[in-house]
Amino acid sequence: MSDDQHAFSVSGIAACVKADGAELCRLRDGAGRDYLWAAEPAWPRHAPVLFPIVGRLRDDTLVHDGQHYRMTQHGFARGRRFEWLERSADSCRLVLVDDPATRAQYPFAFRFELAYAVAGSSLTVRYLVTNTGQAALPASMGAHPAFRWPLEPGRAKTDYALTFEADEPAPLRGVVDGLLTPADRPSPIKGGRLALNERLFDADALILPEPASKHVRFAAADGPAVTVAWEGFEQLGIWMRPGADFLCIERWHGMASPADFAGDFADKPWLMLIPPGESRTASYQVTLTPG
Repeated sequence: MSDDQHAFSVSGIAACVKADGAELCRLRDGAGRDYLWAAEPAWPRHAPVLFPIVGRLRDDTLVHDGQHYRMTQHGFARGRRFEWLERSADSCRLVLVDDPATRAQYPFAFRFELAYAVAGSSLTVRYLVTNTGQAALPASMGAHPAFRWPLEPGRAKTDYALTFEADEPAPLRGVVDGLLTPADRPSPIKGGRLALNERLFDADALILPEPASKHVRFAAADGPAVTVAWEGFEQLGIWMRPGADFLCIERWHGMASPADFAGDFADKPWLMLIPPGESRTASYQVTLTPG
């Protein structure tokens, strides 16, 4: 058993997770079809874990009690090696705890666990953040999986759509230079359906700050499909890098700093504020339909 990765499966789905970043790095159906982006040079990641921030801070700087700490986009978890807590034929669990390197960027005590499990044709991922300090823990967390787009070689990207559980007519937010814009972008989601094309992402991500839906289906009219469902995450981001063949369906608890926010980190909008000794959880599930 490798210390670097853990592969696990049931008959309908197979996955692999890396210790580095606790990152999902492979997701296949029972027939062996890959659904996850292969971390090619256009974007060398598969499904990074976001913690303790989502998006960017203004000037990549966390301000707390008058002190300034440098922390770059999406936080440090995706670049840290997690420890294995459990590994089995169909699951694994990993943990990251604060240390001098994290406190140099983020002056708080924490325990951050990720649990992955497969059953049927679904992968479930659970996040658990615990405040191990003596003061409130301000934090955000998020999931950033990139799915192949198109899911089948040779299909046109414009064959695909996202179908939401509910209609999503509310204005969207976006990001400019990594910082959050006001909710002033008209929603391109019509009747609960977003017809996909690369031009949607010319101005970066589409952000639903308060989605009514708890699941969304990514598919063409026929062929394989991916359904993503979630609990405990409050925002939804949809993103791709123009010219690359992936689509990210991202669940977040927290967003980037508004462009005009320069206050103490604990006052940043959309954070979790976790009392000492308490925890917060969130989860998402990916269900594969071979088609």
